[in-house]
Amino acid sequence: MVRKVLIAASVASLALTAAACNTVRGAGEDLESAADAVDEEI
Repeated sequence: MVRKVLIAASVASLALTAAACNTVRGAGEDLESAADAVDEEI
């Protein structure tokens, strides 16, 4: 029982970590896109 709870917690934390990485990467791409748009206007 304890082992199943630990495995479930590990899987959940890995999923959250992966989601956070994608979110940060997406935010970085959005900032880069906005900077490119500003550069084109100048």
